[in-house]
Amino acid sequence: MLIIFFKTAWRNLVRGRIYSVLNLLGLATGMAVALLIGLWVTYQLSYDRFVPGYEQAFQVRFNYSDNGVIRNQAGVSLPLGDALKKDIPEVAHVAPAFDIGRTMFVVQDKHIYGDAIFAGEDFLRVFPFPLVAGDAATALQGRTPSVVITESMAKSLFGTTDALNRTISLGNDNSPRKVTAVVRDLPRNSSFRFDFLVPFDEFAQNEWIKAATTNWNYAYFQLYVSLQPGADAVRAQAKASQLVKQYAPESYATFHRQPMFFPLKDWHLYSDFKDGQPKGGLIDYVRMFSIIGILVLLIACINFMNLSTARSVRRAREVGVRKVMGSLRGQLILQFLMESLLLTTLAFLLSLALVAVALPGFNALTGDAVRLPLESGWFWLAMLSFVLLTGLLAGSRPAFYLSAFQPVKVLKRAMRIGPAASLPRKLLVVLQFTCSIALIIGTMIIYQQIQYARNRPRGYDPNRVVVSRVHTDSYAAFTQEMLASGVVSGVTKSALAQTIVDARNTVDNWPGKLPNEPLSIAVNAVADSNYFRTLGIGFAGGNNFKGSDGADSTCVIINETAARRMRLKQPLNQYLEMSFSNTSHRLRIIGVVKDALTDNPFAAAQPAAFIYQPTWAWVLSVRLAPTVPTSIALAKVKTIYEKYNPGYSYDYFFLDQSYAAKFDTEVLIGRLAGIFAALAIGISCLGLFGLTAYMAEQRTKEIGIRKVLGASVNQVLILLSGDFILLVAISCLIAAPLAYYFLHQWLSGYYYRITINPLVFVMAGFAALVITALTVGFQSVKSALMNPVRSLRNE
Repeated sequence: MLIIFFKTAWRNLVRGRIYSVLNLLGLATGMAVALLIGLWVTYQLSYDRFVPGYEQAFQVRFNYSDNGVIRNQAGVSLPLGDALKKDIPEVAHVAPAFDIGRTMFVVQDKHIYGDAIFAGEDFLRVFPFPLVAGDAATALQGRTPSVVITESMAKSLFGTTDALNRTISLGNDNSPRKVTAVVRDLPRNSSFRFDFLVPFDEFAQNEWIKAATTNWNYAYFQLYVSLQPGADAVRAQAKASQLVKQYAPESYATFHRQPMFFPLKDWHLYSDFKDGQPKGGLIDYVRMFSIIGILVLLIACINFMNLSTARSVRRAREVGVRKVMGSLRGQLILQFLMESLLLTTLAFLLSLALVAVALPGFNALTGDAVRLPLESGWFWLAMLSFVLLTGLLAGSRPAFYLSAFQPVKVLKRAMRIGPAASLPRKLLVVLQFTCSIALIIGTMIIYQQIQYARNRPRGYDPNRVVVSRVHTDSYAAFTQEMLASGVVSGVTKSALAQTIVDARNTVDNWPGKLPNEPLSIAVNAVADSNYFRTLGIGFAGGNNFKGSDGADSTCVIINETAARRMRLKQPLNQYLEMSFSNTSHRLRIIGVVKDALTDNPFAAAQPAAFIYQPTWAWVLSVRLAPTVPTSIALAKVKTIYEKYNPGYSYDYFFLDQSYAAKFDTEVLIGRLAGIFAALAIGISCLGLFGLTAYMAEQRTKEIGIRKVLGASVNQVLILLSGDFILLVAISCLIAAPLAYYFLHQWLSGYYYRITINPLVFVMAGFAALVITALTVGFQSVKSALMNPVRSLRNE
């Protein structure tokens, strides 16, 4: 019987070729979009799960009180690690870390930059990454110079992965550093990005780090832990939350710092914290695109339902004959579902080909490594379920609708398809276009939000600013030669680039400070008086540094937000107290600069302070002259840099590109939303085109009679397209409030955001109506211009 059903289904598909092709293209496109989104969502959810025991790995972060608001920061203090080892039995391994970013390593005449991390000796136990060579238990032990490198870095340095016990140098330090392990290259779906791991104990010999090992206020380090097998993370965190209060009661009294355990499996998906808990981030977009994928697939299924039920008159006599010959309704339902599953299977095969073609471009757009896991049995099991569910969803209404025809009425041609029969079809068209128009509105709002933030006053000029690290002992001569070259208009040195907030300091006291009132402030150390001029940061009042250790080391420059936060109406020459270098410093405010964005371009400006500490500054910012071509200017800068930084090659990035990278997620989401919105409206129009063509075919004689009786072409056009345009207009009215509600919720997550303009809804609705008119217009015009003699000659 199934073979008979299959043959019948195939014949019906071949008989209605045009509508079968329309259904096939619509379903294939919808399934391809759903499959592509499903692969992307699965990829995002797979981040860091390749690490053995990832369920027990955590980053320890600090929750703290900031003017009554619970905030969260990644930086913690070093003594916390020792306290966790000592007092929390659930903790198995503890590893402090400090990210030192781009660092140059040397083997003979090879100078290669890579991302380096100072990592505690248990780092490779907390994160047991697969090793090509070496022992995870001992690779990062001891204070002797050593290094762990990745597989690809071993090939770059030595031409082979057999690098164990070979030696390399860090920077221009000629002391040998032995390779103690080689880590297999981490996959793209890893939150970690490093090329080198250097033992933290070696880093701890630095005087500043020695001071930090006992200072609970130095919250500048990352801390990772793994728990004992079967340990309860909630219980362990509850115990750890009291450690700061126990060991550093004074620090706790001000900031109420409490450690929290952030699981490895959530790092990639959750980057936003609210009330000390991870609440959002990429997971919001994963959920959003999951819904979009379902909606696009639903739109494609609606096409199938509408075209199948619209052609019900042609299948009515077939149903009647089959029932008279003894077919049961269940058998007819099975036959129609078989047709749906056959078409869905063909659409799935076509969708696989579409996804395979689209994946390289999709990965280039997203920067991911999504792939079709054709070798996985689980994938094919999921795809089988996907095809069955899609086939049943698309074929359910046609199957139950067509199988309900009464044979007597059908065979006597007494059956009439009235307005009531077309009502469900109209409702489905409205649902289709409601989803499509809502996606169009969402795409427009996302684009406007991105442009709004991009055009926000930054408070500085990142254009033509080149950032690198500097290692010269002759900084004054280096600066003079740079400026004398004619290709540079400004040179400065600081601890951090303007687009980076590495850590925050505590302001211990200021005029008018309330008891136990906390203030966390971003601090950057500068080495000269050129910083603000080079970066284009304006002064709201006061003076710049003079460029002298004696004159400037007891001074501080704050931004406008810091002055407001401390309620200083006349901040100049006021004193505030801050702790750094294990010492409390009383600093005089000599200037107030205008707010300049550093971290999140969608957030409010944060309190910031600038201190004069030349020994902390190793980030070089060079502003290229506006009249010199970039390539020429960079070549000259490179020559001067390598002259004064022997042993170091010039490794740099542009500040404007670093700032633009802060929009990467929103730009990606906007592009993907735009692509999927276009596909959704395309699939909807494909179905609309099929419905229009079929309606015109069914009403051929009616149109001929109307034209004979004097109907104009315009009247026929209105007759054929008016209903569809009305349905789309209704969809616009429904989509507008729905889109407004969800987009308002999305925008509320941004401090700096647009106000939704009603014009967006008008434009989206107008675009949908124009697209609809063009879609149905072609077939309507064709029918309206047909010679009525041809349509009536059989009468």
